[in-house]
Amino acid sequence: MTPEKAETDVTMTSARHYFEDRHLVIATKHRKEAVITPLVDRSLGVISQIAEGFDTDVLGTFTGEIERKDDALTTLRNKCLMAMALSGCDLGIGSEGSFGPHPTLFFSHADDELVVLIDQKNGLEIVARELTTETNFNGAFIHSEAQLDAFAEQALFPSHALILRDNKDSHKQVFKGITDADALRSSYRYLMEHFGTVYSETDMRAMYNPTRMKVIERATRKLLEKVHSCCPKCDTPGFGITQAKSGLPCRLCHGPTDSTLSHVYTCAKCHHTAESKFPHGKTSEDPMYCNNCNP
Repeated sequence: MTPEKAETDVTMTSARHYFEDRHLVIATKHRKEAVITPLVDRSLGVISQIAEGFDTDVLGTFTGEIERKDDALTTLRNKCLMAMALSGCDLGIGSEGSFGPHPTLFFSHADDELVVLIDQKNGLEIVARELTTETNFNGAFIHSEAQLDAFAEQALFPSHALILRDNKDSHKQVFKGITDADALRSSYRYLMEHFGTVYSETDMRAMYNPTRMKVIERATRKLLEKVHSCCPKCDTPGFGITQAKSGLPCRLCHGPTDSTLSHVYTCAKCHHTAESKFPHGKTSEDPMYCNNCNP
């Protein structure tokens, strides 16, 4: 028996009976259903669909023509609720990605992906997050076709699309979703001829970015794992981690370290809590991470 199993009263159960045979709408314009549908249909027994004609761009675009006014979670929640209202479903799922510097790993770009499941019938909102440096997110001013080729190669073009515009943050002329080498060069030449400057960036829309699509898939798996973690008191899905406690003992001096000793799970409905010790499968920490042994 592994340490985390021996020291916890948090168990995975099935929440399938909450969702089976219900219609679920996927709030997307950018073909995220390609990775979300197989997972949720199999795991929850739902009947997935997309909201035809639903335009997620009204809440903000990656290229900035429409600014995202709210934080990522609020935007995601509104996106999901709008799709549910449009489709007449009381069950919905969606994702929202943010891209930029990693919050702790300096000089690294990150994809911070949120996925939410909203169940109006049962009054549930369950959120999962996947933060990763596995992204091709980048942008640069381009001064030559050789530089354009180098940027494209680094950005995993042509399997990952590029965007060219006349200037950073400008909306005068924007070419999106470029996946063809000839189109890339002709767009570059047009911008240089008419504006004298070119800014190239990665297209982060899911349908044009396989790397991001994989992150959305991982975030969805994480969400479904959380959905199937039901409260041991009231059986409500989404019995998730609300606190990480430090204090994992040092293997040498046995004093507390800053490493995680346990996770605390809380039910959003009845507020029952449970503590899961040794969540990473180890009962002690290497002395190199101990402030006493290695100050």
